Amino acid sequence: TSITSSKIQVNGVHLHYQQTGEGSHAVLLLPGMLGSGQTDFGPQLKSMNKQLFTVVAWDPRGYGKSIPPSRDFPPDFFERDAKDAVDLMQALKFKKFSLLGWSDGGITALIAAARYPNLIHKLVVWGANASVTQEDVRIYNGIRDVSKWSEKVKKPLEELYGHKYFAETCEAWVDGISRFAENADGNICQQLLPDIKCPTFIIHGEKDPLVPQAHAEYIHKHIKGSRLLLMPEGKHNLHLRFANDFNREVENFLR
Repeated sequence: TSITSSKIQVNGVHLHYQQTGEGSHAVLLLPGMLGSGQTDFGPQLKSMNKQLFTVVAWDPRGYGKSIPPSRDFPPDFFERDAKDAVDLMQALKFKKFSLLGWSDGGITALIAAARYPNLIHKLVVWGANASVTQEDVRIYNGIRDVSKWSEKVKKPLEELYGHKYFAETCEAWVDGISRFAENADGNICQQLLPDIKCPTFIIHGEKDPLVPQAHAEYIHKHIKGSRLLLMPEGKHNLHLRFANDFNREVENFLR
């Protein structure tokens, strides 16, 4: 089945999304920082079971092809993304759907699942965190300067955004997410985790250099009945690097 691209107006912005498959189970893929469906979910859009699933990958406002507006990071940017994501799926006429969230998209998915329990069927998150520690802030500052990124990671984003927007948005992201460290316990959405009632699957790469494993364990501990899978060789992008294993585990969970 082909992958279609389109835009739809949601909450005053034109959100870009890709869609494939004709299954009865709708799934929304939520990308990470600076991410888009195209850069973050190639193997999922291409290979997830198109008979079982209708797969939608969105570009959050200010990312990918959902520009304008330019991306900004007000204190509630995760909440805003969660509302945009859910409203996008409703605008596309999906009554109930599952969320697959990576990194920032995982945080967004946690918030959406807690806030809209009647709409979310199942939840999968990987590389996500519910709080920001001082150690996390140190890690984020380590990726602030995009000129130090590996060519492989940098190139698709520079092609998508141009160097200036890419570099400035990354710096703004580091400032935006680091602000959560000033909250009590560095809280982003810890208080919402007990409100997540849908079946939840947390995946974590044991070699993730960006998100320490304690974050995955915290989320697992505070979402009742959730399942945690640790991938010994997995890094932050385990769904790209080990796409076949990842897709198989996730499809089995979603069935």
